[in-house]
Amino acid sequence: MEDKIRTFQDLKVWQKGIELVKEVYRMVNNFPREELFGLTSQMKRAAISVPSNIAEGFKRRYAKEHKQFLSIALGSCAELETHLVIAKELGYVSENMIVTELLDHISRMIVNLDKKI
Repeated sequence: MEDKIRTFQDLKVWQKGIELVKEVYRMVNNFPREELFGLTSQMKRAAISVPSNIAEGFKRRYAKEHKQFLSIALGSCAELETHLVIAKELGYVSENMIVTELLDHISRMIVNLDKKI
């Protein structure tokens, strides 16, 4: 039997989002210092946006608002995926399967949650 969802912290997709943030922070620690206010900052911001928008949407009173925040979270996943491609092309990272797989999994979870609302 599934546990009752009482807060956004109970959502598996939010928990995966927090995991994503931690992985991105670990990954960008190895980026060149000159990227501190460039790609590093953008990747952190996009990663943080995922669980933040999931949480904010959960707290909204209306389904339409909740769906809008899930849409923003999904957009942040795509933005972070693009940043990963750029980081790889610039030689800052090799193929980062952990973050790539997390992004894919979270994106699918967001789409499925959206369908249930």
